[in-house]
Amino acid sequence: METCYQYERIEAGCDEAGRGCLAGAVFAAAVILPPDFHDPLLNDSKQMSERNRDRLRPIIEREAVAWAVAAVPPERIDEINILNASFEGMCRAVGELRTRPEFLAIDGNRFRSSLDIPYRCIVKGDGKYADIAAASVLAKTHRDEYMRRLAEEFPQYGWAKNKGYPTREHRLAVRRYGVTPYHRLTFNHESGQLELF
Repeated sequence: METCYQYERIEAGCDEAGRGCLAGAVFAAAVILPPDFHDPLLNDSKQMSERNRDRLRPIIEREAVAWAVAAVPPERIDEINILNASFEGMCRAVGELRTRPEFLAIDGNRFRSSLDIPYRCIVKGDGKYADIAAASVLAKTHRDEYMRRLAEEFPQYGWAKNKGYPTREHRLAVRRYGVTPYHRLTFNHESGQLELF
């Protein structure tokens, strides 16, 4: 895995977590790594165990040149849609970095930016470049922590385990208990396709 996409300019890797969830904020992270950063555990956060993600988070936060995490709440997701909310979250995270990047490496195939910083979209970039992978780990671990807190308030939805994703358990709970203030109202919460899970 390369540290970053290009080495000529200060680069921040950017990624998000929670786009496909029925509940909770979408989280985005931006990370600038030192050029010599390497950790054998680092990978696309979806390919890592929760234990390894949690182990890597403090290492990334300690060793990164700069890092930031931003959350876009459900009501904002409903207002501008999840794709735009993901873009907004990444822009906010970049804007909060204590070192201004000169280039952004974005995980995915689309990005719309309010920032005056050049960028490149990289499909499956979180499995190719360490700065994007690090951003994916921070976005995921910060979001999981947030969902565990929400689960204490609404334990019946299984968020401590499913983190707000549309599992069978989550959809059944929505059918039984209705939606919470943390659910995304523009997402399909119906359980008509439960047989698919």
